[in-house]
Amino acid sequence: MSGERNGHVEKSTVLIPQVKFTKLFINGEFVDSISGKSFETIDPRSEEVIAKVAEGDKADVDLAVKAAREAFDHGPWPRLPGSERRRIMLKFADLIEQNLEELAAIDTIDAANLYSLGKILFINNAIELFRYYAGAADKIHGETLKMSRQLHGYTLLEPVGVVGHIIPWNFPTQMFSMKVAPALAAGCTMVVKPAEQTPLSALFYAHLAKLAGVPDGVINIVTGFGPTVGAAISSHMDIDMVSFTGSTATGHRIMQAAATSNVKQVCLELGGKSPFIVFDDVDVDKIAPLALNACLFNQGQICVAGTRLFIQEGIYDKFVARLLEELKTWVVGDPFDPNVNQGPQVDKKQFERVLSYIELGKKEGATLLTGGKPLERKGYYIEPTIFTDVTDDMTIAQEEIFGPVMSIMKFKSMEEAIKRANNIKYGLAAGVMTNNLDTANTVSRSIKAGSIWINCYFAFDNDAPIGGYKMSGFGKDMGMDALHKYLHVKSIATPIYNSPWL
Repeated sequence: MSGERNGHVEKSTVLIPQVKFTKLFINGEFVDSISGKSFETIDPRSEEVIAKVAEGDKADVDLAVKAAREAFDHGPWPRLPGSERRRIMLKFADLIEQNLEELAAIDTIDAANLYSLGKILFINNAIELFRYYAGAADKIHGETLKMSRQLHGYTLLEPVGVVGHIIPWNFPTQMFSMKVAPALAAGCTMVVKPAEQTPLSALFYAHLAKLAGVPDGVINIVTGFGPTVGAAISSHMDIDMVSFTGSTATGHRIMQAAATSNVKQVCLELGGKSPFIVFDDVDVDKIAPLALNACLFNQGQICVAGTRLFIQEGIYDKFVARLLEELKTWVVGDPFDPNVNQGPQVDKKQFERVLSYIELGKKEGATLLTGGKPLERKGYYIEPTIFTDVTDDMTIAQEEIFGPVMSIMKFKSMEEAIKRANNIKYGLAAGVMTNNLDTANTVSRSIKAGSIWINCYFAFDNDAPIGGYKMSGFGKDMGMDALHKYLHVKSIATPIYNSPWL
């Protein structure tokens, strides 16, 4: 495992890619920020600088929006036949596939996504999502209406216009594709703000989009920070819609900015604190590994993480023992190592935030069963952490930690499990583990959350919309719901005189 930082670094037979794109992408060109400023993006494995990236500001957002507005109002993209948009999007997907390993490596050095999963899962999911929405691009149809008066009526579905996408850092490629692919299929143009922690793959995708034939101005990438770039997108008078995935606090600010500007449409997928409910009729050996992965996957940095583990009292001791046994096989280390299950947190701020929650859990009286400390090595690594004796009112049971921290709680009855699972401000997802069909149906209908997974977890699919209830936001990503949120419905009516059929 040796090499040079400035070129290609070989590690475990993986070539670490040299960063190619660090400038803003506006109107089909890579350009410096107007201010000339840049910021560092850090490798969370080593705490070393990967590259300096152009730091956009309001003036850069203005240029990007101007390009997107011109491309929407006068450019070809919204006016192309759906079949032509499909062709270009399929070529985009093919180009992603051709660069799969390099893109997986970029997200590993920038976001600490496991490289092995990047190759077989994350990048492939993005490829298939572009193909999925490409297939929908020529199937956007309105309806013919049977009017109650002497009128002939029909509806048209038209793109909403210029969209601002503000995406998070935990899965840079998947978040990019979830936002950009349906908006492209609908005929929208857009300004994308990738997270400041993980800007690199979005810029690479902009390059591939141009190669695929996406017209200039349709996709614009402005890298930078939330209080500047994000705020400028949210409040911009010439942006018609904002789609955001991230924290609830930031979602509040985006809604306020949208309401006080041009009352733009807003779609928010916000925080979560998902319950993972285990009833006493399950196969413990099968469900315990699933529960562990539901909490620790991607270092716990996933909004639907099953961080509140509710175990029915009849199997509580057996389940916890099996969980600890499974944890012995869990490997924390370099995300390029194919034997590793968990890499580092994304940056120093998130690393310190997770550790502060662990300390708060101990202070509030929860029992630290295992973990709770940083690894003694370079990088933002934290041990998998499990608390027991957690009560519903503790901070670690109520607030989204976004780290490898599990809170275990015991329950007696189905009614108690439902009540306690819903005793939270969030409502993004839930897992229900039982072999009783009545229990599964009752609990899944009773939990106030947007996605319920029965005897499985992270059951994402292109056809299945995801999105939250309560303070987890509103609006959907994935599925046809995502496509339709980027479309306006226009009603058209013409009179019919003296028709004998009316």
